[in-house]
Amino acid sequence: MKRPANSGANDRNTRVERLRASRVKDSEDKTSRALDAVDGLLRSGRRITVAQVARDAAVSTWFIYNQPQVHQAVQDGIVAQREHVRQESPVPDARQVSAAGLRTDLALAREEIKDLKKERDRLRDRLRLSLGAELDEVNRNELIQRVQQLDQRNTALNQELSAAKVQIAALEGRLREAEDDLTAARAGLRRAMRAVPSP
Repeated sequence: MKRPANSGANDRNTRVERLRASRVKDSEDKTSRALDAVDGLLRSGRRITVAQVARDAAVSTWFIYNQPQVHQAVQDGIVAQREHVRQESPVPDARQVSAAGLRTDLALAREEIKDLKKERDRLRDRLRLSLGAELDEVNRNELIQRVQQLDQRNTALNQELSAAKVQIAALEGRLREAEDDLTAARAGLRRAMRAVPSP
């Protein structure tokens, strides 16, 4: 028995609709997980970053940068944490910070930079493969839009990397100051001990 001529087209349209609905559902699930991750980080007091939210929500950082609602929630969370830190604990003077604490901050900042670089390289590879596979199905306007999104994400990653480098430089400066203060304090203590007369 012959199938009607338009039966194949109907089947294809049905499959396309199912695929579209599945993608929408997947995007909604990812959005919900990412927003929950931001809330969880805020409540726990852990530092909010795009990479941390992506890890906690099991999504890619690309998804966060390209989902306006999620990206805005991450930015709002970062601002809220900064404001909370300013109100609760004023920035300590370099002399009040221990050398060990500064080394810890420096190590954490370096780890975050490594994570950002790995994530950037991993996403570049995934996007290169994905673009190659989908190139035949993407029209010119969609391709231009995707390239613009990749440029925006690359710019955002470079900004995060620059900010982390600035933070490392500042921490290294504070560490040197703390070590100088410690050296001076030890020298003063030795002089004071020598000045005490022997019994």
